[in-house]
Amino acid sequence: MKTMTFQASLAAALMLAAAWLASPVSAQTQPPSAPAQSTAQPAPVAPAPAAPAATTPAVPAPSASTAATPVAPTAPSAAAVSTTAKPDAAAGIAPAMKELSPWVMFMSADVIVKAVMIGLAFASLMTWTVFIAKSIELSVASSKLRSALKKVAETRSLAEAQMALGAKEGILPSFLTAALREARMSAGLSSDAGIKERAASSFSEIVRAEARRIRIGMGVLATIGSTSPFVGLFGTVWGIMNSFIGISKSQTTNLAVVAPGIAEALLATAIGLVAAIPAVIIYNHFSRVTKGYLELVSRASGAAARLLSRDLDRSHGSVHSRAAE
Repeated sequence: MKTMTFQASLAAALMLAAAWLASPVSAQTQPPSAPAQSTAQPAPVAPAPAAPAATTPAVPAPSASTAATPVAPTAPSAAAVSTTAKPDAAAGIAPAMKELSPWVMFMSADVIVKAVMIGLAFASLMTWTVFIAKSIELSVASSKLRSALKKVAETRSLAEAQMALGAKEGILPSFLTAALREARMSAGLSSDAGIKERAASSFSEIVRAEARRIRIGMGVLATIGSTSPFVGLFGTVWGIMNSFIGISKSQTTNLAVVAPGIAEALLATAIGLVAAIPAVIIYNHFSRVTKGYLELVSRASGAAARLLSRDLDRSHGSVHSRAAE
């Protein structure tokens, strides 16, 4: 009898210990009404004196522990969701940053900024067109003038020089034609100084006309080189202004929101510099080349003036010889 009483009390103690250990876990996973049911179950079992009744309630202890075990996987699942959500967010940002190319920035820019970029691109195209055209023109004109100067270097009169050059057009044939015309129109005049002065005036007009002709296109280069940076800066200011307006509307200063608009604005400045820097360099290059070509033109003018002076002296010499006879 004492042994059975001891076993019953031991079983009741085990049940109370199991219920006490299981109650904190069930309180975390079950609603507040669940602990009241779990604590209410051991109360009628404690006064049972019989040994068979004491052995049977020992079974619910594993059920309480097993009921608590499914709670553990819930925390790793939340962590797994958070870890999987981070790569997805990073993957969503990365493609947008990779697509930030100059073409994409141009297509997503404002209408005013697009107009500025198109205008600067057209200015750059004009710069390289002028460069190619003027390079060919100056090269051909310089080579022709050098060849003509070599041909008339050994001639003795204006008529002989014209025969050496033929019917070709150029700056030196223009000087020879002007000299012959002035000599023909001044026939019968005794003042050689007046003829030479009038011929020099005609030569100066030809030189100025040739200088104006050879400088055609250089004003375009000067205009592009001086104004393109400011036009690009206007596009940048306009784009940054739109970016700040977008920031005020979105109520955020996140770099991912601000960066595309600022990049589009800075692209206008970059295109302006791309158009301006080559224009300035090409303008300075053509200034040196044009100066060299105009020196050749001055040499041609001097050659024509010398031939005219020889013809005048020769004509006066023949007149004096006839008078002496």
